[in-house]
Amino acid sequence: MRRRLVISYLLLMVLVLVALGTPLAMTLTTRETERVRADRVADATRFASLAGPALRGGTPGPLDTELGSYDELYGIGAAVLDRDRRIVVASASWQAAPGTRAALDVALSGQQTSGPDSVWPWVKGPIVVAVPINDGGEVLGAVVTATPTDGVRRTVATWWLLLTVIGLLAVLACVLTAFGLAGWVLRPVTELDAVTHEIAEGDRGARVQHRLGPPELRRLATSFNHMADVVSDVMDRQRAFVAHASHQLRNPLTALRLRVEELGPSLTDPQGRAEHRLALEETDRLALLLDALLTLARAERRENQRVTVDATAAAASRVAAWEPLARHRSITLRLAADPTTVYARTVPTAIDQALDALIDNAVKFSEAGGEVTVTVAPRDGGTALEVRDTGPGMTSSQLGQATERFWRAPEVQNVDGAGLGLTIAAVLVDASDGRLTMHPNHPRGLVAALWFPAAEVPASSAEPPASAEPAPSASVVA
Repeated sequence: MRRRLVISYLLLMVLVLVALGTPLAMTLTTRETERVRADRVADATRFASLAGPALRGGTPGPLDTELGSYDELYGIGAAVLDRDRRIVVASASWQAAPGTRAALDVALSGQQTSGPDSVWPWVKGPIVVAVPINDGGEVLGAVVTATPTDGVRRTVATWWLLLTVIGLLAVLACVLTAFGLAGWVLRPVTELDAVTHEIAEGDRGARVQHRLGPPELRRLATSFNHMADVVSDVMDRQRAFVAHASHQLRNPLTALRLRVEELGPSLTDPQGRAEHRLALEETDRLALLLDALLTLARAERRENQRVTVDATAAAASRVAAWEPLARHRSITLRLAADPTTVYARTVPTAIDQALDALIDNAVKFSEAGGEVTVTVAPRDGGTALEVRDTGPGMTSSQLGQATERFWRAPEVQNVDGAGLGLTIAAVLVDASDGRLTMHPNHPRGLVAALWFPAAEVPASSAEPPASAEPAPSASVVA
């Protein structure tokens, strides 16, 4: 943007300089030529006044001496010709030049002439001046001079060079001014772009200075800051509401569950006992849902602080934590990690909670005898973790909805869960500048892949990377 503004300013400046400089250069050239022509006409007129006796008497008289001195002093050849075009007197360097015949024709007709009108630096022809010699109204002959144009061309070239230097200085000043003006105009836009990226990366306290640039952009910066404040306030209110509501509902729900439990001994009807058991299960499900809402609110409120995590150790920890449940359901859960230690740069507990959600889903929806494999390896300049299962998998439309809040596939509505596990995992992965992707496994099942930016930990570092702390099982519900 700055380059385009500078180029537009520079183009406008060049057009103005060309529009003004070209007529000025032509005027200077014409003026210098006119000055020299006027001097030569005056000299030729003086010689014409002395040439009358020479033409009448046939003797040069003092005219020969005058032309010789003039030629020697100024280097300008001159000649006096009669009306039959015969040379009566000529200086030593006199030589007929192109245009002499035409000038002589005009002079013999009784008019003085000089040419060319302008001497350009690339034109080498002389300035030819012809003045008639009159005697009582009769034209007796003409005086012709041929002036070399080297001096005139040098003077004109000097003027043009001076104009060019002035033009270049003006262009340089224009470029410097254009850069300063473009910087002044675009500085608020550049800062606005930078602050927008900072806010997108999680720094909701970033704001634009509203005292930079032109008034229009200052108003834009003020409006942007106001919008950022409003959006941040709305997000804080929303998250606070979710957290407060989840927290406030915990106590009534606990009291309700205790009351329902106390009703158990007084129920003797088998159908009543079954309903009592279902009521207890619903209260447990609501408790898990409230815990998941609190976890999601905390994950979205996190300021995206990055830590270095041993991804291999974190995966091993989560596999060990879920292995008893997998064994209870007759499912093989194993870890296939890269032999070398792999590190990742994430927000705290991102790998732990994301793997909890993915492993929980894989174990929950796989049938007895199924397999769940967790892999860890460096890939694409980062760290990749995959959870492969042999469960029913998902359709293409279901994969597009899997990370939406409270979404559950129609065929698993009766399976325990709140539909927030993948949502929380997606929030944490996105806050870590990572990726969460899912695609079908072959021949059946699902592959849930996590990718995080790599983090190199020097071998000599005395401070170990952040340990993978197991997250409470109640904090992640699929």
